[in-house]
Amino acid sequence: MTPRPVIDAHHHVWDLAVRDQDWITGEELAPIRRNFTLADLEPEARAAGVAATVLVQTVTVADETPEFLALAEDSALVAGVVGWTDLTAPGVADTLAALRALPGGGRLVGIRHQVQGEADPEWLLRPDVLRGLRAVAAAGLVYDLIVRPHQLPAAVRAAAVLPELTFVLDHAGKPPVALRSTHPWADGLRALAELPNTVCKLSGLVTEADPLSWTVEDLRPYADTAIDAFGPGRLMFGSDWPVCRLATGYAEVLDIARELTGRLGEDERGSVFAGTAQRVYGLRGPGL
Repeated sequence: MTPRPVIDAHHHVWDLAVRDQDWITGEELAPIRRNFTLADLEPEARAAGVAATVLVQTVTVADETPEFLALAEDSALVAGVVGWTDLTAPGVADTLAALRALPGGGRLVGIRHQVQGEADPEWLLRPDVLRGLRAVAAAGLVYDLIVRPHQLPAAVRAAAVLPELTFVLDHAGKPPVALRSTHPWADGLRALAELPNTVCKLSGLVTEADPLSWTVEDLRPYADTAIDAFGPGRLMFGSDWPVCRLATGYAEVLDIARELTGRLGEDERGSVFAGTAQRVYGLRGPGL
């Protein structure tokens, strides 16, 4: 049987000569403080059977999104881009329209902001942010949520207020894997999953685990919680490359995700590893 194509719904690239990644600081992150390009990713992705990817923003800098769209335009691998724009700016709708008009603009599929770095746990509920999120919905894009567990309640309320917008939860809401705890993360995750306009990425778990002693079984309670809450039809695989390299390699993180979803049927796993991402992001391209 020919293996089904895989969509990697979450990875990054960066070139430190173009722009510093000011979040890559300290000894723990030193292994990824270098350039990572599509040329680095492509052979690993192709060898792992990945047919298409979604390239996700890394910094809150407006110039990054046009650069990513141009990369996608010239790439046979990148089928979608989740970019950044200032949601609090009055002209969000115009900015999104301008991005769509750029080379590669047809591959803009979503917007993300580093909510995890906001001091206000209810940042998503600010009136100016909600106005920006409505513009994202009106543009036919989705919104990627990068939040920590204490910010999940605000994400739940924002998703309830904006049923017309699809919210994609990155890294399963960053559960405290290293602490071997599920509280209060699991309650927030389940509350978000109760809303039909929400989706979850099975991504980023390996770097939430204890970097010195983690095993696949350490990740299983968190993966199982996400699978049971969202179901395979609202769950999508993401490598979180190159950040995943802090814990394991590209092929390995895909193998781990397959192991964690081993109890699912073939069609259900097809959703997790391709179908959900293709449907939610509206991905098109060779091999899809």
